[in-house]
Parts: sequence; C-alpha cells; structure tokens
Amino acid sequence: MERTFLMIKPDGVQRGLIGEIVSRFERKGLQLTAAKFMVVSRELAETHYAEHKGKVFYEPLLEFIASGPVFAMVWQGDNVIALSRALIGKTDALDALPGTIRSDFAVHTNFNLIHGSDSAANAEREIGIFFSPSELVNYEHTIQRWI
Repeated sequence: MERTFLMIKPDGVQRGLIGEIVSRFERKGLQLTAAKFMVVSRELAETHYAEHKGKVFYEPLLEFIASGPVFAMVWQGDNVIALSRALIGKTDALDALPGTIRSDFAVHTNFNLIHGSDSAANAEREIGIFFSPSELVNYEHTIQRWI
C-alpha cells in the first residue's frame, strides 16, 4: 500500500474548497490516514521546499505557504501517488486537463490550490516533515479485502 502527502494550500482553504477537494480523493477510493489543519511556520516551509532554495520563486513560495492555514493530509492506496497527481492536474491551470482540481478551480499557477508528492521518496520525506508516526492511522477499507 503506497502513501502520499497532499496539502491544500492557503488559497484552497480561503476559498472554502477543503471539502470539495477531499471528496474527490474519497470518491476515487483512496484512504485518508492523517489530516491536520495548521499554519506552516517559516522553518517548516524552508524544510518542505528545501529543493527550491536559490530559485527565483523560493521566497515568494515560502511567504505564500505561510500566509494562512493549510490542510495537510496523508492518503494511501494502490498507485496513490500517480492517481493523486492525475486528480490534481498540471501545475499550470491552463495546462491541466478538464475535470482535474487545478483545471476546475485554480486561477493562476502561483495559486494552484494543492500540493502533492511527486515520488515515493518525496512522499516519505514530506509525510515525515508534517506528521509523526503516531499521527498516521491504519485501518482497512472493506474494498481492500478484494484487491
């Protein structure tokens, strides 16, 4: 069972899209194993976005992610990383396929509503940044018995 980290960014929270976004992952059959409504500190933002340090968009990214509350989540399921990224859509809303979260709701590349891990290694790293092992809840969906 694969896990991924997803985070509804301040623009998604402020626009009241938490329920809409979460429901898309639930309807897909993915399993929520942890969630946290929080404000990201500067230090946490620096750790999370360390790979972008030195890039022109790094400082604005840190400021944005710490500008308001986020909804951090861990989801699991078969191929959850690829499925999540398909549900989210391309970074630029203009390139995102119709029906994806970013195509349906994002208004600008800098305000694209949601972050999703892009690999198993990054998912593990990001989950560890935002959640302790004791915050991850394991339970069985009935459908898992037949997969």
